[in-house]
Amino acid sequence: MVYFDNAATGGARPDSVISAASAALKVSANPGRSGHKLSIACLERVYAVRKVLCEFFGGYSYDRVIFTKNCTEALNIAILGTLKEGDEVVTTVAEHNSVLRPLEFLKNKGVKVSYAPLNADGEVDVTALGRLVTRKTRAAVVTLASNVTGTAPDVAKIKELLPESCLLICDGAQACGHVSIDMKTLGIDALAVAGHKGMLGIQGSGALVFSERFNPAPVLYGGTGSESNNLNMPDFYPDRLESGTLNYPAIVALGEGAVYLKENMLSDAQKIISMTDFLCENLQKIQGVKLYSKPNPFGIVTLNFINNQSEFAAYTLSEEYGICVRGGLHCAPLMHKALSSDGLIRVSLSAFNTLNECQAFLDAAARMCGN
Repeated sequence: MVYFDNAATGGARPDSVISAASAALKVSANPGRSGHKLSIACLERVYAVRKVLCEFFGGYSYDRVIFTKNCTEALNIAILGTLKEGDEVVTTVAEHNSVLRPLEFLKNKGVKVSYAPLNADGEVDVTALGRLVTRKTRAAVVTLASNVTGTAPDVAKIKELLPESCLLICDGAQACGHVSIDMKTLGIDALAVAGHKGMLGIQGSGALVFSERFNPAPVLYGGTGSESNNLNMPDFYPDRLESGTLNYPAIVALGEGAVYLKENMLSDAQKIISMTDFLCENLQKIQGVKLYSKPNPFGIVTLNFINNQSEFAAYTLSEEYGICVRGGLHCAPLMHKALSSDGLIRVSLSAFNTLNECQAFLDAAARMCGN
């Protein structure tokens, strides 16, 4: 099989990531929940990964790196733990449902939500977003890269358009691990991370990295191993947001992914851009294909086959050609509406893919279109 569904979850990982997860599975201790040596050793390893991620993303302090099971959970904590009745928030039509659905829930709780449109180039209209911002805007929630087309809004410009009091919350699901992100330089207050995509970790891993002025309340309550006589959640991070047993194998694997990327992210991005450029250039030559993406470092190339529904085309690619892609709305309904699309085929690459695999997809696409 040719695996081109890396934007959903990574299909290949470095050996160091796999070894770390495997070794962690052989340790049965619960990090920080007991006082014996094994539990303490696991807790120290978890702390070391917090440090790695904080430095990797230009974060603010190690205790403000919390681990989640995925990027969706991180976004829910950031959004639901921060916004309340009477607040105003701006976002974009390019967002994933992990942003749109929590905000839709909050709309019914008295939060005002405004959506920035796309511009003529199919990118987030940053100027229009700025016009939606008022002095009352509590937060802006923005994706760092569209999971549909791979376009990336100008976050630095967005930050300039926000009042000082406005929090900047970023969905890094498709961007983290592909491009350098320095939270302090960009002014990002909260970054939601998917561990199992560009970060090269395993499923069940994610993180929320946040600033000193960002203080989300818990959305999950339970044991933390600290202040066990207190029926309320601790008032300090990370314990305040980390109820229950941590996913130790996923956390240490994520840490190894970040270590690998410190050495390889730039070269990997160049390889991915080269492959997306190759696909974009050649897909435009196939009659019956409409392309929605431009070359990008996130490995996303989106298209449709004219007169062939995306889900059916994805099924054909899997069953007849052994190529794994994703069809449909990709959990981003407003983006598809803005693109006048009822579903697209998404080819999503990683640095572990090859130009030969890209050519195999092009050959299959040409045959499916009768070229």
